[in-house]
Amino acid sequence: MKLAAVQVAGFLRDPGTCRVVLLYGDDAGMIRDRAEMLVRAIAGSLDDPFLVAELAREDIGALPDEAASLPLTGGRRVVRVRDATDAATDAVRTVLKSKAPALIVLEAPGIAARSRLRTALEDAPDGTAIGCYPEEGRALETTIRGTLTAAGARVDPDALSWLTAQLGADRASTRAELEKLALYVGPNGRIDLDAAMACVGDLAGLSLDDALFAATTGDVGTADRALEVAMAEGAAPVQVLRVSLSHIQKLHRARLAMDEQGLTAADATKTVRPPIFYRRTGAFTRSLTLWPAPALTAALAGLTEAERGCKRTGWPDEALCRNIVLAMARRAAVAARGRG
Repeated sequence: MKLAAVQVAGFLRDPGTCRVVLLYGDDAGMIRDRAEMLVRAIAGSLDDPFLVAELAREDIGALPDEAASLPLTGGRRVVRVRDATDAATDAVRTVLKSKAPALIVLEAPGIAARSRLRTALEDAPDGTAIGCYPEEGRALETTIRGTLTAAGARVDPDALSWLTAQLGADRASTRAELEKLALYVGPNGRIDLDAAMACVGDLAGLSLDDALFAATTGDVGTADRALEVAMAEGAAPVQVLRVSLSHIQKLHRARLAMDEQGLTAADATKTVRPPIFYRRTGAFTRSLTLWPAPALTAALAGLTEAERGCKRTGWPDEALCRNIVLAMARRAAVAARGRG
């Protein structure tokens, strides 16, 4: 069974008779949040030794026995697997064929679209697969506004627009940044653009921004190191490519403003909405001098094709992602040497 987005919230509050839940997708923070919500919904807490069991990936063979175990204190047991792969498929099928009462929660952020495990659960009447992908656009705006409202803070429209452009790659990081922002303005505080930019400067996952700004200014070494850190911290290849697309799109719009309206690079940078974080305006302006519009158009096409490739089963997604970001860095480095 595969749940539609509108059904997810209700299901997480009350999983009912479902026995196996697979959480997959690009947003590791959302996967973790939803897994914890499910565990609490059934067991009441995350660390009850009688009702909650965690299995390592290499111990997946013990899943049927764990699922069949009855808790001494009564209630329903939860078995959580944090890094599930297709290797869990046979054990999961065994559980589904049995009458084991426990709820199995599988977290699989890196699982392929056509994986055996995902297919098995989408076809199972008492199993479900829930996609967890980075929010964007109106959905992300709603999450940001709701989180801040719950924390007792009001947000101005231009601040909300800026936050929507900065956040969303990871649910956990987004929530942490918003909680910090609400604390910054205080109870019943108002969040304007200055407050948002001052407080949400050091984003979790900032190494990804470092990688992209380094790439478009031609700093190949920094781009490579920052990209490695970002991916080590959990940035999925598709996520990196989507953030890269957004970055190049901003450059492209600003570069067209230079070409069509005769603006300087500095003035074109000021036209970008939401505005570039003030610590990044220098790098963004330098990038505009190194990237003519046709080169940016080509970069957009390359990133789009790389994203398609990452979604194809069996393609080396990390290599595709790293190669195109570093190719942009090398192209900018050549342009920078030419200007020097």
